[in-house]
Amino acid sequence: MAEEIKTPETEESGKNFIINFIDEDIAEGGQFQGMTVHTRFPPEPNGYLHIGHCKALCIDFGTAERYNGLCNLRMDDTNPAKEDTEYVDAIQQDIHWLGFDWGDRFFYGSDYFEKDYEYAVELIKKGLAYVCELTPEEFKANRGDIGIPAVSPYRDRPIEENLRLFEKMKNGEVEEGKMTLRAKIDLASGNFNMRDPVIYRIRFINHHRQGTKWCIFPMYDFAHPIQDALEGITHSLCSLEYEEHRPLYDWVVNNVSIPYHKPRQIEFARLNIDHTVMSKRKLRKLVEEHYVSGWDDPRMPTLCGLRRRGYTAASIRNFCEMIGVGKTPSVIEYGTLEHCLREDLNAHAERTMAVLHPVKLTVTNYPEGKSETFSVENNPTDPTQGTHEITFSRHLWIEADDFMEVPVPKYKRLTPNGLECRLKGAYLVKCTGCVKDENGQIVEVLCTYDPDSRGGDPADGRKVKGATLHWVDAESCVDAEVRLYDNLFSDPQPDGPDKDFLNCLNPDSLMVLEGCKVERAMVDVAKRFDQAENRTGVNAPTFQFMRTGYFCMDNRDCTADHLVFNRSVSLKDSFKK
Repeated sequence: MAEEIKTPETEESGKNFIINFIDEDIAEGGQFQGMTVHTRFPPEPNGYLHIGHCKALCIDFGTAERYNGLCNLRMDDTNPAKEDTEYVDAIQQDIHWLGFDWGDRFFYGSDYFEKDYEYAVELIKKGLAYVCELTPEEFKANRGDIGIPAVSPYRDRPIEENLRLFEKMKNGEVEEGKMTLRAKIDLASGNFNMRDPVIYRIRFINHHRQGTKWCIFPMYDFAHPIQDALEGITHSLCSLEYEEHRPLYDWVVNNVSIPYHKPRQIEFARLNIDHTVMSKRKLRKLVEEHYVSGWDDPRMPTLCGLRRRGYTAASIRNFCEMIGVGKTPSVIEYGTLEHCLREDLNAHAERTMAVLHPVKLTVTNYPEGKSETFSVENNPTDPTQGTHEITFSRHLWIEADDFMEVPVPKYKRLTPNGLECRLKGAYLVKCTGCVKDENGQIVEVLCTYDPDSRGGDPADGRKVKGATLHWVDAESCVDAEVRLYDNLFSDPQPDGPDKDFLNCLNPDSLMVLEGCKVERAMVDVAKRFDQAENRTGVNAPTFQFMRTGYFCMDNRDCTADHLVFNRSVSLKDSFKK
């Protein structure tokens, strides 16, 4: 097991055990006294960043910001099997979108392949590494058990032979899987990561940057500490699964002749959210087998998917700050993330009216052909956002469930000869009946209005007991497609043991509504959005559809000629503080 880190007590609000450790390290007498705090974020470019990466992002970049320090962005491209420049570009775009920047400190792990090789040769010369010919199956069979040492028949090879064989590996003269280079540490260690781990393997594969220059590639546990040390990283912050790898991290930096300080690795619990999978392998499977429309499908936990759904960078950063930094793994409710988005959008999103399940409302005593204009506030929480104008006429659209011919108890919306209701920002109306088609379906609701209630307030001051309803003018509104998203997985723990995550997919995670009605102003907004240089890399215009939820224009499919909105989050908040 890795050496246990005892967490100092948190003394100030906003501090956590990582901050406490760094404070100790840079204080007088600390190992990094007088040095600039320097962190790094090292994603592997084999997929798109997801919400799980955001915690590490906020910790790595946020910690550097706190100390006016530096944070490097390094692509961990030492395993070329699934790596691609597409992911490199997307990762950079997502990090910038979140509001972080690495300046000129952008690196690739493959930049250090020559150095990695030199340090491997150095370990061989020191008698601390050897070429092993065990097959993967033999390696596993000889790994030993608790109290039973591992076995390695090639451990005592002469240094000169190891150098010769490693050179043959490098030159492509050994077939893949035939040999590996292993560190010589301790075959009886209670930490199995220290039982002479593999530090180099052979792969005849094209690298997205190096091409076929290399056919041997360093393992992460060997390359990563070297890269950290070469870049002058003071604190290597990583997720908890690397805690048992820390002794190997320290062993590497202590046994190669890097002429710099030795970084300190500190681990924290990774982010887990219910109804979600965080494995890039599983997310890739969802994409490649077309269970979703792509990496940016709004149901995906990827940052590009969340952005397309309408999540803001501020809401995600606030979420990461809210959940904090700890050492104990836990599962966060998806509702917590939604709460952070809802709070941000409530403060910033413009209000508009949209009818998702329309039924016509005819105001029978309003003159045919007449139209008038009302001003509606854009955001009641921020008067500086001003107002916008809407039109009103004899024919309107309302939500189908805002009318009930035979009302249930306590129903306070439109019903024949029922309560008087407000049409948001316009007039008071009272239902007088409805019109049905030949199948008995309601196609039109009839009502009268009070001309002396403009703005929704009756002239005589009477109390209105009915609800306030949203609506759009049938004479000026436009059609839209609205996509309602729910959790991609119906099982709260789709990654649980003995589960096939594909069997946990929610068949109702997407509902597409055609023929929805929205204010005509949305066309002008879409025209402006059409001019955006990089629509997929920015947040699309977001609105609160009154009484319904928060929606954004789809950054791929929405155009002025075909409006498409994605539901970001509902109005109801289930989060409990």
